[in-house]
Parts: sequence; structure tokens; C-alpha cells
Amino acid sequence: MTDTLLTAWTGARDRLKAAQIDSPVIDARILVEAACAATRTDIITDPYRAVTPEQMATLTGYLERRERREPVARIIGRKGFWKIMLNVDSNVLIPRPDTEVVVDMALKSTGEADALRVLDLGVGSGAIILSILAERPNAHGLGVDVSSEALAVARENASQLGLEGRLALLRGDWTYGLADAEFDVVVSNPPYIASDEIETLEPEVKHHEPRLALDGGPDGLDAYRLLAPEILRVLKPGGLFLVEIGWTQSEDVMALFKAAGAASVVTVKDLSDRDRVVMGRRNPLES
Repeated sequence: MTDTLLTAWTGARDRLKAAQIDSPVIDARILVEAACAATRTDIITDPYRAVTPEQMATLTGYLERRERREPVARIIGRKGFWKIMLNVDSNVLIPRPDTEVVVDMALKSTGEADALRVLDLGVGSGAIILSILAERPNAHGLGVDVSSEALAVARENASQLGLEGRLALLRGDWTYGLADAEFDVVVSNPPYIASDEIETLEPEVKHHEPRLALDGGPDGLDAYRLLAPEILRVLKPGGLFLVEIGWTQSEDVMALFKAAGAASVVTVKDLSDRDRVVMGRRNPLES
């Protein structure tokens, strides 16, 4: 019997369901689309389109990897975030919907025509800063990461999105070497998981995400202790900062930024009603 998009999808769905994979329906669809050069519309409107043996072999390989709990984005090498599509590999975190709160609040707090200078500390794939630049045509950005491999991914994504002319990338240790009062907006999704909690995470995270981007030290707050005063140093007076946090860390991270002199510090929740972003400003009255 000839395989079709429909039989490929239903077979993939059932296989992932049997393996107790979360979201087997969605994962199966995405893997079928990637393996069979199809779109969601194709599966709906042309379900009986034949699938070649080569495509089925590719799909089988994808399913075997997913059964081993490799994330779908790792398997197909890309992930949608905000309104853009990003390439991802083992050197960068897979961008997650929770992180879109950083982008959403940055856009809500700035004007479309603003000529912003944006800094992304720990830029990874470029998800946050590229999403902002894509919607702020007069903005320019700098992405900093300690990983040269991560910077290569961000560079590729910037080029793919036509934003390479507005994003500079720097290999460095957070704000080291950056001058005072340079940026209008600073964003960051630093490592914030306590070291001894990493092994308790789902296999998709603990085995397939870069440990450097996860490990926040004994209490998960090491990065924030460094970043709070440094972010305020590189912000212009009145400038905005937004950092992602673990959902139990709001009080501690807010306290660190307030102690460093930040103004208007608040926490924003994600779509699951969990604390997700601490944001605030450098005191606009500072000279």
C-alpha cells in the first residue's frame, strides 16, 4: 500500500503516543511536514498525496530520534518564535513561548519609530533581539555571548531575516568591555536553573540543551547578581531592562535590581500566569 500524507501523519501520531511523548499530534504533524516537504495546508487539503519511500525513511529516522526524547526543533533544525523562524542547533537554547513575554513587553514599552540601541546579553540564537529589531525598523542591536558557536547561529539567523546590517555580534563575558550609558534597552534570558535541579528536568532539556545556558549556580541567581549592577551601568538614564526569570525567582531578582538602584521594577507574568520577566529602568534623573 502506498503511504500518503494522512497515513504518515496518523502512523507518526500513534507511534509518538505509544512512546508517551507530550503533544504527539503536533509533533507528528511537524515531523511529517519536514520529512515530506509538506505544509499543514497540504495535509488538510491533499491528505492522499503519495509519500515516497525516501520521505518515509526520513520520517522514520525523525520518529526514532523523538522517541529518544530529542526535541522536535533539534530534529528539524528550526523553531518559530514570536513572528520569525529561527535556525537552532545544539549550541543554543530552543526558544520557548514563555520568552516571548520579554519581546512583548519591550515592544509595548517602546515606539515603532524609536531609534533604539538594544543590547541582548547571552544572545543565543538571537530570538529576542531579532524579534525586536524585526518590528523596530530604526533600532540597532548588539548581541553578546560567550559561545562562538552560539554567535554563529545568531549571525545566520540575522542574515536569513535580512537584519544583519542592524545587528552586531560580540563574543564576550556579559557586559565586559562595554561603555557606560550606551543602550536604550537591555534584554537577557540568562541561565537561572539551580545546578542541582538540572538533573530533575525533562530529558528534552537536561540532555539536549547546552548546560552553559541552563546552570544558574547553587540557587539559580548567580547571573542576576552579576547582571543587575552591570545592566544599569550600560543603560542610558531612563533606559529599559527586561530579564527572564524562573517562576519562583521574582522577589529575589527584583531585590537585586532595586539594590543596584533600578527604578520602576515590576514582574510580568507569562500566559500560564507564572512570574516570567522582571523589568524596570535606570533612574532617569541620573547623569
